[in-house]
Amino acid sequence: MNLDSFLTIFKKVVDICLVWIMSYYILKNIRKNVKFSLLFKGILIVVLVKIISDWFGLVTIGLLFEYVITWGPLAIIIIFQPEIRSVLEQLGKTNLLGRHKTLTISEREKLVYEIGLSLEYLKKNRIGALIVLERDSSLLNYIEKAKKIYADISNELLCSIFFPDNPLHDGGVIIQGDKISCAGAVFPTTVDMKFSKRLGTRHRAAIGISEESDAIAIIVSEETGRVSVAVDGKLNYNLSINEVKKLILEELMPKSETFVVETDDEEDDIDEIN
Repeated sequence: MNLDSFLTIFKKVVDICLVWIMSYYILKNIRKNVKFSLLFKGILIVVLVKIISDWFGLVTIGLLFEYVITWGPLAIIIIFQPEIRSVLEQLGKTNLLGRHKTLTISEREKLVYEIGLSLEYLKKNRIGALIVLERDSSLLNYIEKAKKIYADISNELLCSIFFPDNPLHDGGVIIQGDKISCAGAVFPTTVDMKFSKRLGTRHRAAIGISEESDAIAIIVSEETGRVSVAVDGKLNYNLSINEVKKLILEELMPKSETFVVETDDEEDDIDEIN
């Protein structure tokens, strides 16, 4: 094999890999975005009807859908301009190394421990709360519009932020790594009709931010004190505190992690969290 043949094969492999990567990110964003999911289903239906019309020789319906396929992309760009811009912005905001991935095991456990303590207090006293943990997708756009804090996470600080008399009580808290970046953040609410209309604003905002990003949103209901977690556009409703802590640990854990032999002190810390 000469150099020209090797370069040709290499270019084709790179070309195929780029197409697969692009397809992966498109399908990933379609899965997370409700409007894009409906749009994707609509496109599949149009293509399927066009194939059936050509197969059975249905001239009129075939001609109609041919016009739809020809001018459809332009109409999609015009109608879904905000959504397309949002997806492109999200791709630009994606961090290759989210701050949660740089946390050590002990730092992650301390983060979950402090959140667990605050959730127990908020749940017991029926204090509404919305805590959002940033992962790979940057939430800087929401942080810039909220009240900056940039403090170490602690049970006392979280509980004081959501205390009913606090002006920041109604907004959400954003956590980057093991730091509380801001409070009083406002998130978009979900438009997915599959969720019950009885869900409050906090729950819909939590689902909304989990649809637009890969963030983990924790909600405490002000009416019932129930704790729920929204991830990837799905709501895990009415979880126990231990279930919430386990879910957060699993979601924050990097896909591949180097395991080390833990000391007795570290094992005691893990038992304390569980």
